Amino acid sequence: MKGPKEKKERALGEHLHLKGFRCQSPKCALVRRPYRPGQHGQKRKKGSVSDFGKQLKEKQKFKLSYGIDERNLRRIFEEAQKSQSSNVEKLIELVERRLDNVVFRLGLASSRSNARQLIVHGHVFVNKARVRSPGFSVKVNDVIRVREESKEKAGFKALKETIKNYEQPSWLSLDKEKLEGKVLELPREAELPVEVNLLVESFNK
Repeated sequence: MKGPKEKKERALGEHLHLKGFRCQSPKCALVRRPYRPGQHGQKRKKGSVSDFGKQLKEKQKFKLSYGIDERNLRRIFEEAQKSQSSNVEKLIELVERRLDNVVFRLGLASSRSNARQLIVHGHVFVNKARVRSPGFSVKVNDVIRVREESKEKAGFKALKETIKNYEQPSWLSLDKEKLEGKVLELPREAELPVEVNLLVESFNK
């Protein structure tokens, strides 16, 4: 699906919080225009959806939420299939370990797309090395931190106040003063905006 992020949310008819804090405000496109985009968006009636249609929708939601394309998602799924554990659990682990997701889960970015920008622009270090790849896979005991020079920028100064009451997932620790997090264990579950079982079924066809 191509086009602006909020237009994609309207097409799917669900909040995926692709625009960070904007999605929590009255400015959110899905709040202002809660119908599908296009000339006839308000007139379209919701019909019954086939099993394939449901699977396709869940796949689109998953790709949009994590900011990954079809090729990368297929590669991740193929890796998940090689695991001895559940395909679903491994799939969740692999996408949650992506650096852009970890920066987002730590509260250091308002959305995964915002996290990708921070990473690509060189604001994020893993251990002692700058990492510019959003898809970098973190490991247990990895330390993720904001670059020291970047902390002086206005956006990061305000961040300390923003995350004051933020609670990160249990598999991560966060030092809110240092803007630094650590991977305590591998993620085993996550709050996802999709039905993962339908996603897995779409690949098993």
